[in-house]
Amino acid sequence: MVSNDYFDLEVDRINRPQSPVPSGRISLRELTILVCLFSVAGFITSALLGFLALTFAVVIWIVAISYNWRYKETGLLGNMMVGFCVASFFIFGGVTVGGLTNGVVWTFGVLAFIFDLGEEIASDAMDVKGDEKRSARTIARVHGKRHAVRVSSLLFALFVVVSFIPFVMGWLGHIYLAVFVPMDLVLLYLTIKLLKSQTVQEGRVGIRRLYLLLTFFVVVFVVMRVL
Repeated sequence: MVSNDYFDLEVDRINRPQSPVPSGRISLRELTILVCLFSVAGFITSALLGFLALTFAVVIWIVAISYNWRYKETGLLGNMMVGFCVASFFIFGGVTVGGLTNGVVWTFGVLAFIFDLGEEIASDAMDVKGDEKRSARTIARVHGKRHAVRVSSLLFALFVVVSFIPFVMGWLGHIYLAVFVPMDLVLLYLTIKLLKSQTVQEGRVGIRRLYLLLTFFVVVFVVMRVL
Protein backbone atom coordinates (compact mmCIF):
# COMPACT_ATOMS: atom_id res chain seq x y z
CA MET A 1 0.00 0.00 0.00
CA VAL A 2 2.87 2.38 0.76
CA SER A 3 4.53 1.60 -2.58
CA ASN A 4 1.18 2.28 -4.23
CA ASP A 5 1.39 5.86 -2.98
CA TYR A 6 4.80 6.18 -4.65
CA PHE A 7 3.65 5.05 -8.09
CA ASP A 8 0.31 6.90 -7.82
CA LEU A 9 1.78 10.28 -6.90
CA GLU A 10 0.83 12.15 -10.11
CA VAL A 11 -2.66 10.64 -10.21
CA ASP A 12 -3.25 11.31 -6.50
CA ARG A 13 -2.38 14.95 -7.06
CA ILE A 14 -5.61 15.02 -9.07
CA ASN A 15 -7.83 12.51 -7.24
CA ARG A 16 -6.64 12.93 -3.63
CA PRO A 17 -4.48 16.07 -3.29
CA GLN A 18 -5.12 16.11 0.49
CA SER A 19 -3.51 12.68 1.08
CA PRO A 20 -0.08 12.53 2.83
CA VAL A 21 2.27 12.32 -0.18
CA PRO A 22 0.69 14.79 -2.66
CA SER A 23 0.14 17.28 0.17
CA GLY A 24 3.83 17.05 1.12
CA ARG A 25 3.30 15.74 4.66
CA ILE A 26 5.41 12.70 3.71
CA SER A 27 8.37 13.02 1.31
CA LEU A 28 9.29 10.53 -1.40
CA ARG A 29 12.47 9.73 0.52
CA GLU A 30 10.47 8.87 3.64
CA LEU A 31 8.07 6.85 1.49
CA THR A 32 10.93 4.83 -0.01
CA ILE A 33 12.34 4.10 3.44
CA LEU A 34 8.94 2.88 4.62
CA VAL A 35 8.59 0.56 1.60
CA CYS A 36 12.00 -1.00 2.32
CA LEU A 37 11.37 -1.33 6.07
CA PHE A 38 7.97 -2.98 5.69
CA SER A 39 9.22 -5.27 2.92
CA VAL A 40 12.21 -6.48 4.94
CA ALA A 41 10.10 -6.88 8.10
CA GLY A 42 7.55 -8.89 6.13
CA PHE A 43 10.14 -11.22 4.65
CA ILE A 44 11.86 -11.79 7.99
CA THR A 45 8.66 -12.58 9.88
CA SER A 46 7.47 -14.82 7.03
CA ALA A 47 10.77 -16.72 7.12
CA LEU A 48 10.25 -17.35 10.84
CA LEU A 49 6.96 -19.07 9.93
CA GLY A 50 8.64 -21.46 7.51
CA PHE A 51 9.88 -21.76 3.94
CA LEU A 52 6.38 -22.12 2.42
CA ALA A 53 5.21 -18.98 4.21
CA LEU A 54 8.27 -17.04 2.97
CA THR A 55 7.74 -18.28 -0.60
CA PHE A 56 4.09 -17.23 -0.55
CA ALA A 57 5.01 -13.83 0.95
CA VAL A 58 7.52 -13.23 -1.87
CA VAL A 59 4.87 -14.12 -4.46
CA ILE A 60 2.38 -11.71 -2.88
CA TRP A 61 5.04 -8.97 -2.75
CA ILE A 62 5.92 -9.46 -6.44
CA VAL A 63 2.26 -9.33 -7.48
CA ALA A 64 1.67 -6.18 -5.42
CA ILE A 65 4.73 -4.32 -6.68
CA SER A 66 4.08 -5.42 -10.27
CA TYR A 67 0.55 -4.07 -10.05
CA ASN A 68 1.67 -0.73 -8.66
CA TRP A 69 4.52 -0.41 -11.15
CA ARG A 70 3.04 -1.60 -14.43
CA TYR A 71 -0.31 -3.40 -14.38
CA LYS A 72 -2.59 -0.82 -12.77
CA GLU A 73 -3.39 0.61 -16.20
CA THR A 74 -4.69 -2.77 -17.46
CA GLY A 75 -8.03 -2.30 -15.74
CA LEU A 76 -9.71 -5.58 -14.82
CA LEU A 77 -6.44 -7.56 -14.69
CA GLY A 78 -5.03 -5.02 -12.27
CA ASN A 79 -8.19 -5.16 -10.17
CA MET A 80 -7.85 -8.95 -9.98
CA MET A 81 -4.21 -8.66 -8.89
CA VAL A 82 -5.28 -6.47 -5.98
CA GLY A 83 -8.07 -8.92 -5.17
CA PHE A 84 -5.51 -11.72 -5.07
CA CYS A 85 -3.34 -9.79 -2.62
CA VAL A 86 -6.30 -9.19 -0.31
CA ALA A 87 -7.48 -12.81 -0.58
CA SER A 88 -3.96 -13.94 0.31
CA PHE A 89 -4.56 -12.61 3.84
CA PHE A 90 -6.64 -15.72 4.56
CA ILE A 91 -4.63 -18.11 2.38
CA PHE A 92 -1.40 -17.04 4.10
CA GLY A 93 -3.06 -17.78 7.43
CA GLY A 94 -3.83 -21.27 6.13
CA VAL A 95 -0.23 -21.70 5.03
CA THR A 96 1.13 -20.85 8.48
CA VAL A 97 -0.98 -23.47 10.29
CA GLY A 98 -1.11 -26.17 7.62
CA GLY A 99 -4.75 -25.47 6.85
CA LEU A 100 -4.71 -25.31 3.06
CA THR A 101 -7.16 -28.22 2.86
CA ASN A 102 -9.65 -26.32 5.02
CA GLY A 103 -12.73 -25.25 3.06
CA VAL A 104 -13.31 -22.24 5.32
CA VAL A 105 -9.86 -20.86 4.47
CA TRP A 106 -10.54 -20.98 0.75
CA THR A 107 -14.13 -19.70 1.08
CA PHE A 108 -12.94 -16.70 3.08
CA GLY A 109 -10.20 -16.17 0.51
CA VAL A 110 -12.77 -16.20 -2.30
CA LEU A 111 -15.01 -13.83 -0.35
CA ALA A 112 -12.11 -11.43 0.14
CA PHE A 113 -11.28 -11.63 -3.57
CA ILE A 114 -14.88 -10.97 -4.66
CA PHE A 115 -15.36 -8.11 -2.21
CA ASP A 116 -12.11 -6.37 -3.06
CA LEU A 117 -12.65 -6.82 -6.80
CA GLY A 118 -16.02 -5.13 -6.43
CA GLU A 119 -14.49 -2.35 -4.36
CA GLU A 120 -11.65 -1.81 -6.85
CA ILE A 121 -14.05 -1.53 -9.79
CA ALA A 122 -16.27 0.88 -7.83
CA SER A 123 -13.24 2.95 -6.79
CA ASP A 124 -12.14 3.17 -10.43
CA ALA A 125 -15.55 4.62 -11.20
CA MET A 126 -14.82 7.42 -8.72
CA ASP A 127 -11.29 8.00 -10.04
CA VAL A 128 -12.02 8.38 -13.76
CA LYS A 129 -10.57 11.89 -13.93
CA GLY A 130 -7.21 10.86 -12.49
CA ASP A 131 -7.12 7.60 -14.47
CA GLU A 132 -7.33 9.59 -17.70
CA LYS A 133 -3.86 10.95 -16.92
CA ARG A 134 -2.31 7.46 -17.13
CA SER A 135 -4.73 6.13 -19.80
CA ALA A 136 -5.87 3.31 -17.53
CA ARG A 137 -8.28 0.93 -19.28
CA THR A 138 -10.63 0.53 -16.33
CA ILE A 139 -14.20 -0.64 -16.76
CA ALA A 140 -15.35 2.86 -15.83
CA ARG A 141 -13.24 4.52 -18.56
CA VAL A 142 -14.10 1.97 -21.23
CA HIS A 143 -17.81 1.40 -20.50
CA GLY A 144 -18.77 4.31 -18.27
CA LYS A 145 -19.09 5.02 -14.55
CA ARG A 146 -22.63 3.66 -14.13
CA HIS A 147 -21.72 0.38 -15.82
CA ALA A 148 -18.72 -0.03 -13.51
CA VAL A 149 -20.86 0.58 -10.41
CA ARG A 150 -23.40 -1.98 -11.63
CA VAL A 151 -20.64 -4.57 -12.15
CA SER A 152 -19.30 -3.94 -8.64
CA SER A 153 -22.83 -4.27 -7.25
CA LEU A 154 -23.23 -7.66 -8.91
CA LEU A 155 -19.97 -8.76 -7.29
CA PHE A 156 -21.23 -7.64 -3.87
CA ALA A 157 -24.41 -9.65 -4.48
CA LEU A 158 -22.24 -12.66 -5.39
CA PHE A 159 -20.36 -12.12 -2.12
CA VAL A 160 -23.65 -12.54 -0.23
CA VAL A 161 -24.40 -15.82 -2.03
CA VAL A 162 -20.92 -17.27 -1.43
CA SER A 163 -20.98 -16.23 2.23
CA PHE A 164 -23.55 -18.95 2.94
CA ILE A 165 -21.26 -21.78 1.76
CA PRO A 166 -19.54 -22.43 5.13
CA PHE A 167 -22.94 -22.83 6.82
CA VAL A 168 -24.50 -24.92 4.04
CA MET A 169 -21.46 -27.22 3.99
CA GLY A 170 -21.58 -27.60 7.75
CA TRP A 171 -18.11 -26.11 8.29
CA LEU A 172 -19.41 -23.33 10.53
CA GLY A 173 -22.53 -23.24 12.69
CA HIS A 174 -25.17 -20.78 13.80
CA ILE A 175 -22.67 -18.36 15.34
CA TYR A 176 -21.29 -17.75 11.85
CA LEU A 177 -24.81 -17.28 10.50
CA ALA A 178 -25.68 -14.85 13.30
CA VAL A 179 -22.73 -12.68 12.30
CA PHE A 180 -22.87 -12.89 8.53
CA VAL A 181 -26.62 -12.58 7.87
CA PRO A 182 -26.76 -9.07 9.42
CA MET A 183 -23.57 -8.18 7.55
CA ASP A 184 -25.05 -9.39 4.26
CA LEU A 185 -28.21 -7.34 4.81
CA VAL A 186 -26.26 -4.16 5.59
CA LEU A 187 -23.93 -4.86 2.65
CA LEU A 188 -26.90 -5.11 0.28
CA TYR A 189 -28.30 -1.86 1.70
CA LEU A 190 -24.98 -0.05 1.19
CA THR A 191 -24.70 -1.52 -2.31
CA ILE A 192 -28.09 -0.03 -3.21
CA LYS A 193 -26.94 3.31 -1.79
CA LEU A 194 -23.79 3.07 -3.93
CA LEU A 195 -25.90 2.41 -7.02
CA LYS A 196 -27.95 5.53 -6.26
CA SER A 197 -24.95 7.77 -5.53
CA GLN A 198 -24.89 10.87 -7.69
CA THR A 199 -21.49 12.37 -6.92
CA VAL A 200 -17.92 11.10 -6.61
CA GLN A 201 -17.88 12.11 -2.95
CA GLU A 202 -21.04 10.10 -2.22
CA GLY A 203 -19.53 7.11 -3.99
CA ARG A 204 -16.29 7.28 -2.03
CA VAL A 205 -18.19 7.53 1.25
CA GLY A 206 -20.23 4.48 0.27
CA ILE A 207 -17.11 2.46 -0.58
CA ARG A 208 -15.48 3.46 2.72
CA ARG A 209 -18.57 2.31 4.60
CA LEU A 210 -18.49 -1.04 2.80
CA TYR A 211 -14.87 -1.56 3.87
CA LEU A 212 -15.62 -0.55 7.47
CA LEU A 213 -18.61 -2.90 7.50
CA LEU A 214 -16.59 -5.91 6.41
CA THR A 215 -13.75 -5.09 8.82
CA PHE A 216 -16.16 -4.70 11.74
CA PHE A 217 -17.90 -8.01 11.14
CA VAL A 218 -14.65 -9.92 10.62
CA VAL A 219 -13.46 -8.60 14.00
CA VAL A 220 -16.78 -9.52 15.61
CA PHE A 221 -16.65 -13.02 14.09
CA VAL A 222 -13.08 -13.63 15.31
CA VAL A 223 -13.92 -12.40 18.83
CA MET A 224 -17.01 -14.63 18.99
CA ARG A 225 -15.00 -17.65 17.84
CA VAL A 226 -12.33 -16.99 20.45
CA LEU A 227 -14.88 -16.56 23.24
